[in-house]
Amino acid sequence: MDIPNSMVQVVVAVVVILLIGVGLMLLMRGRQRSKELRERFGPEYERTVEAIGNQRKAEQELATRQERVASLEIRPLSAEERARFAEAWRSTQARFVDAPNETIGEANKLIKEVMQARGYPVNGFEERAADLSVHYPEVVTNYRAAYRIAQQNERHEADTEDLRQAMVHYRSLFEELLDIRQEELLKERV
Repeated sequence: MDIPNSMVQVVVAVVVILLIGVGLMLLMRGRQRSKELRERFGPEYERTVEAIGNQRKAEQELATRQERVASLEIRPLSAEERARFAEAWRSTQARFVDAPNETIGEANKLIKEVMQARGYPVNGFEERAADLSVHYPEVVTNYRAAYRIAQQNERHEADTEDLRQAMVHYRSLFEELLDIRQEELLKERV
């Protein structure tokens, strides 16, 4: 039984059209995903793409971060914890004038304590920064800058103005970590 040539051409044309349609759908889905990640992560999106050197791999990294952080038990601080941490920050900041080199380390330690109290893992710096980038994409840039200055300080390569800038950067993240509301956390888990 011979299939007419015109029938084969119609079947081939339908298959080609379907493949083109699927390809376009996948392309549009990829672009939408890129747009969503770019909007969600802001400057961290560009930093990650640049660091990894491949947009697709960088987007996979950002999506993996979201999944990892979604699995954590991130919680807001109680009023008592917030007050205790705020007082510790004021005390650290007040000592900056007399001992800027030491207070940079204290500020970094205080950030880690707040993160831990909130439920973030506090392993290595890069993991901390990656986890924070999910909820705080705007200020994680400040955290990275403060950490670089703290490292320079350990090598005795930072001047007082650098240290002042590090404190400003740490403070921006610290304030964000203290002020998160329960409703925002619940939205993040959905």
